[in-house]
Amino acid sequence: MTEIAFLLNGETVRAGGAPTRSLLDYLREQRGLTGTKEGCNEGDCGACTVIVTDPEGGLRALNACILFLPQLQGRAVRTVEGLAEGGALHPVQQAMVEHHGSQCGFCTPGFVMAMAAAHAQGRTDHDDQLAGNLCRCTGYAPIIRAAEAAEGTALPAWIESDREKLATLTAAQVAGDAARSADAASGPAGGRVPYEPEAGRGSDTTLTEAPGFIPESADELAAWYLDHPEATLIAGATDVGLWVTKGLRALPETAFLNRCEDLKRIEIKDGRIRFGAGVTMTRVMETLAAPYPSYAEMVRRYGSVQVRNAATIGGSLANGSPIGDNAPALIALGATIHLRRGDDRRELPLEDFFIDYGKQDRQPGEFVEAVSLPETRESFRVYKISKRFDQDISAVCAAFDATVENGVVTAIRTGFGGMAATPKRAPAFEAALTGKPWNMESVEAALPALAKDFTPLTDMRASAQYRLEAAQGLVRRYFAEASGQRTNVLEVRA
Repeated sequence: MTEIAFLLNGETVRAGGAPTRSLLDYLREQRGLTGTKEGCNEGDCGACTVIVTDPEGGLRALNACILFLPQLQGRAVRTVEGLAEGGALHPVQQAMVEHHGSQCGFCTPGFVMAMAAAHAQGRTDHDDQLAGNLCRCTGYAPIIRAAEAAEGTALPAWIESDREKLATLTAAQVAGDAARSADAASGPAGGRVPYEPEAGRGSDTTLTEAPGFIPESADELAAWYLDHPEATLIAGATDVGLWVTKGLRALPETAFLNRCEDLKRIEIKDGRIRFGAGVTMTRVMETLAAPYPSYAEMVRRYGSVQVRNAATIGGSLANGSPIGDNAPALIALGATIHLRRGDDRRELPLEDFFIDYGKQDRQPGEFVEAVSLPETRESFRVYKISKRFDQDISAVCAAFDATVENGVVTAIRTGFGGMAATPKRAPAFEAALTGKPWNMESVEAALPALAKDFTPLTDMRASAQYRLEAAQGLVRRYFAEASGQRTNVLEVRA
């Protein structure tokens, strides 16, 4: 049986089982590493945080509860049991002790792992780095003090040791893949051997799942997906993970895309930024921070560090959510989505990709390969309204990009989420404002047109009336900000 190989606290391990078995279940049930806790089991509370090091040496904090085992092939995992060395606690562990950063202790391992990842990266924005970890009894003040106390302390030796061992493991894995490929001429594209369930070993489900395919490139994926068009493609698993942990869904066929390095490229040329579908939202945020600060801030708010480190821009569009925050921003920017089916490629405006609720313009066997957008648009802004400021699903997301010449609106693009069955523009509103003077009177006169564009629903996040009024309020906010007023609640003080 084919297994995956990865480092676990410095030791090489091999694992089989159902492709959708989570790292959290594997650690607790098969390895007895119970320091990694199950809190929410959906990537919100951070109690299951682990550190994963990639073959290139990059180190990330990730949620083990929605991280599937095939995503770990050729990587290194550290749990809270693997932080201390030679009897000496990791600096963040010692700081947590000294600053009384733990009461009941349930959340503490997750906090420590998130802090250790931030410590390794030299981060000092502790509020942001720990926003994905929930504590209900200690209070955050002593935890933040512990993070501050650990700043600048020496890095543990295991970081470099894991990178060195990972290079050896990766080389051995490549050699093994080549040998197996020679014996698998009739196998999947390129002879790539799938990740197979192993009989008699630790699957936590009785549901039947086929082997999970792990392509090494977009070419391999394209060839395989033509023959398996009903398969579920998994990149970061921040959405699909909940299908399994909360929806208890069986995924008969799966392909794990995290080893397709060509889908992780970012290219900037000819005035366009092109993100490969596998680019994480962390890298998207970093890339857009300078040209589109409001976009980067929105990304910071909609997911924690652990989620941003896993979620991909392609996945956020391919799932077709009407409340996803990327799509409205990209639609307002006039983004293009790049699709691939076998060797055939096509592209279309992103706004045309979303047809109806849960339905996109995507043929069987076709997948999102990339998305591209203008390198900069100075007038672009995106706003997110949600019950909780950080890490919450939007009630309304609205994006605007107006072109004003000689005081007149010559063009305007919008993108709205949470207002309809799909993310979409507001054509009646855009038409009502185009050709009009760029002033508040024109803005107010155009606002009623939003009721022609949208008939929002009432649900647990907001009423239909609230959504419509919030959308109108965001138009006013956009005009105010474009006029030089300060509107950000993080900046405005009484």
